[in-house]
Amino acid sequence: MARSGLGLAGSALAQSLSDWRDRLITDPEFQRWVARSPFTRWFARRRARALFDICAGFVYSQILSACVALDLFEIFRSGPKDCETVAERTGLDCEAALRLLKAAASLRLLKERPDGRFALDDLGAAMIGNPGVAAFVAHHDLLYADLADPVALLRGERETRLSRFWSYSGNRPGADGRSGAAGGHTAAYSSLMSRTQAMVAEAVLDAYPFARHRGLLDVAGGEGAFVAAAARRAPALALTLFDLPSVAERASQRIATLGLSRRVTIVGGDMLRDPLPKGADVVSLVRVLHDHDDESARAILAAVRDALPQNGTLVVAEPMAGVRGTEPMADAYFGFYLLAMGRGRPRSADEIAALLRAAGFGAERRFRTPTPLVVSVVAGRRV
Repeated sequence: MARSGLGLAGSALAQSLSDWRDRLITDPEFQRWVARSPFTRWFARRRARALFDICAGFVYSQILSACVALDLFEIFRSGPKDCETVAERTGLDCEAALRLLKAAASLRLLKERPDGRFALDDLGAAMIGNPGVAAFVAHHDLLYADLADPVALLRGERETRLSRFWSYSGNRPGADGRSGAAGGHTAAYSSLMSRTQAMVAEAVLDAYPFARHRGLLDVAGGEGAFVAAAARRAPALALTLFDLPSVAERASQRIATLGLSRRVTIVGGDMLRDPLPKGADVVSLVRVLHDHDDESARAILAAVRDALPQNGTLVVAEPMAGVRGTEPMADAYFGFYLLAMGRGRPRSADEIAALLRAAGFGAERRFRTPTPLVVSVVAGRRV
């Protein structure tokens, strides 16, 4: 009991100190002292810079968007270029080209050389190495339009462009119609997912040993980027892809182009209404659950459990909340992106594990990925 009392006293003291700190840092006089003191000026400047970066973030993102739209990184792939060359290749006048080049250099997308030419810097080189990122940057024009009035977005006062693009987001238990993806956006969103899936697929396959299984069912597998990567990593693994019929048709074409038709079975259906194919001992949900609310997530997990044998494994891979160092990505970016999309939310690994347990999965494990900013992995066994 004494230890319990000490614990309560310590908690109360910590809360009092936290309250005192909150009052102190909001005091204008204290803020002026911090800015003037030679011992704390560095701290004040760093905080001011961080706040300015938040305010200017949209401008930074639009600079990146302009670089992608003008294919600027490809222009520099072959080496440094001067302003005149960039102006000619982009159709800008030299003054505008120089403004863009200097802005990109300030963001470490490019770097200015002593001779006045520009070259790729670390972040620009990363854009070359990850073409899916450029596709997603271009796609963000829809999100930026939806964020023009963030309060209206939070209040749900209008239909968003992202919800129309991700047309399947209206597809949920009890919704009318067989497939929210049957409209004209199937090709657009399937292509985007395929182009951005490569980096995610490799990270998931690095984290979880799918080769230990005999058969993989990839649910909502899109055009097959993940099963194609799994086929390369695990030559003996039987593969099945399940997605909406219109998406499955595109997946069949892509799988045939890759020469994998004999290894990959493509099944069309609705994971929220139709039974999933049986026979696999591991099921993957790659960037699936976070696109759905809890009701739909529970329906998906129930369908997966029905498809798996006893002790079969479910692997959930997606960006997750609560991962140290990735908080802005999960809670700010994905929080608002999924809001604009019209469904889903970022969940922590603990929340996903709780959903798994409620759906009849146990022995859940977390697997580290090389890029937790992009994807984390939680797995559980059917009990």
